Amino acid sequence: LYAVADAMREKPVPEPDAPALVVQFLNETGKKVEAVWDLSRILIGFMGQIIATFFAVLPKPKRWRVTPFVAAIQDTGLNALPIVALLTFLVGAVVAFLGATVLRDFGATIYTINLVAFSFLREFGVLLAAILLAGRTASAFTAQIGAMKVNEELDAIRTLGLDPVELLVLPRVLAMMVSLPILTFVGMISGLLGGALVCIIALDISPAQFMAVVGREIGLTHFLVGFSKAPVFAFLIATIGCLEGFKVGGSAQSVGVHTTSSVVQSIFMVILLDAIAALFFMQMGW
Repeated sequence: LYAVADAMREKPVPEPDAPALVVQFLNETGKKVEAVWDLSRILIGFMGQIIATFFAVLPKPKRWRVTPFVAAIQDTGLNALPIVALLTFLVGAVVAFLGATVLRDFGATIYTINLVAFSFLREFGVLLAAILLAGRTASAFTAQIGAMKVNEELDAIRTLGLDPVELLVLPRVLAMMVSLPILTFVGMISGLLGGALVCIIALDISPAQFMAVVGREIGLTHFLVGFSKAPVFAFLIATIGCLEGFKVGGSAQSVGVHTTSSVVQSIFMVILLDAIAALFFMQMGW
């Protein structure tokens, strides 16, 4: 009996050697890279489909979806104005306070104005607005289209001879491309107001002096650099949100999974593109 028990006892699993661990790591890395490549390929193809649909619909005013477009602008733009304005105002105040704390040691608190204006006109205004819309609107697009797919409404649309991209995606993408530049402008102004409030209260800088320094030291180029990124971010966020909606399977759990995925992908791509744009504009001297 002891011999049988010893024979049936599980043998310890040997530890994998170093080469096996390296091979496993490379295998997992290759799978991740392949998944990213497939995702990028699908995303680029979907972008091309949206652009082709836009130019196909553009010369045919009867096919313009004005009502969904206006409704999407209200949902993505007007309803998001308060939260964007409040967040950028608070971040502007924080940036000004931190800048004043550091610059006070060098006797250069007046340059807090330059710090706030430069950072919000070039980066924070558009970046904060884009991140907020990525979390607020991209998830909504995914959930809406995903719920329609679960309820087989997309199949009904195709049965009627209609194109879901033209009917559902194009109005949302165009509305986002209109809304985000507006929210970016509001974010820039709110950030400057937050920084100005800290400068007025903590640094005894008058509003006239604040505006004079901004007008003298901060050129129009900085505003254009930040503002030009808004339509690109908007197109990317809306495209990812709609694409993830079309990927939803036949369950409610799939809606939640792809909604989370759309938010993560949108925020990651916005920050990645912003970093690339910052390097590009720096090399160009803009």
